[in-house]
Amino acid sequence: MSEVGTGDTGFHFTQPKSASDSRHRRDIVEILVAYALIIAALWTPRPLQFAIDLTALAWVIWATICSFESLTIMGLRGQGFLRSLWVAGVALLLATLAVAVSAHLHALHAPYGLLPFVRRFGLYAVWSLLQEFLLLDFFLLRLVRLLESKTAAVVVTAALFTGAHAPNPVLMPLVLVWAIVSCVVFLRNQNLYALGLAHAILGICVAVTVPSIADHNMRVGLGYLIYHPRPAHQRKSNPHTVSTVACVSAEAPILRSLRQARP
Repeated sequence: MSEVGTGDTGFHFTQPKSASDSRHRRDIVEILVAYALIIAALWTPRPLQFAIDLTALAWVIWATICSFESLTIMGLRGQGFLRSLWVAGVALLLATLAVAVSAHLHALHAPYGLLPFVRRFGLYAVWSLLQEFLLLDFFLLRLVRLLESKTAAVVVTAALFTGAHAPNPVLMPLVLVWAIVSCVVFLRNQNLYALGLAHAILGICVAVTVPSIADHNMRVGLGYLIYHPRPAHQRKSNPHTVSTVACVSAEAPILRSLRQARP
């Protein structure tokens, strides 16, 4: 018999060795195919990128359904929310400090007014939750089963998430730190929502404080390489833009509503 744990919350299960081997093989295939599709989408120009997005989306949905265990294990219930909420609080504090510094340096470029802000970043909250779903539910939980070491699973998951943000030199180190924190907190408290909230706060902070010349409007992959600053009157155009890990789950329905790719 082999035992697999998903965290410190007591969610464990045992299964026969043959069943465990079959599950491990399936986990490996699901991870490799999903990540290959993500990277392909990030480095493929439109319109072919859209077809890869749809393929990746279908794969993630299918793999999630086939490997579904419970909403609790996936952090989709209320348990652990309050224990994880401190992460969102720290993210809000850091974001407040960054905004204050950016405003002092006259580098802040946030939308003026509540409605423009919500219009620009409202869907990003959903986008952030979807990214956390891929990071934690899709990759991390599978790697915990495969590696049987939480530390190794966290390191590999963070590396994969960071690699999906290449070659952006601003986002990659930030993403590495965040991915490690997110994975550790998730394994301890098993809640996705607080981490999605923190992700949204930090992502919006980067979007409004970091000059576009430095992070290319938070683009990654091919979008980062072909980025060219556009005059204000041209910003409604929709050049090749790619997002990060969550593009697999949500790029098709969401990026059409966003003007820029987000991490």
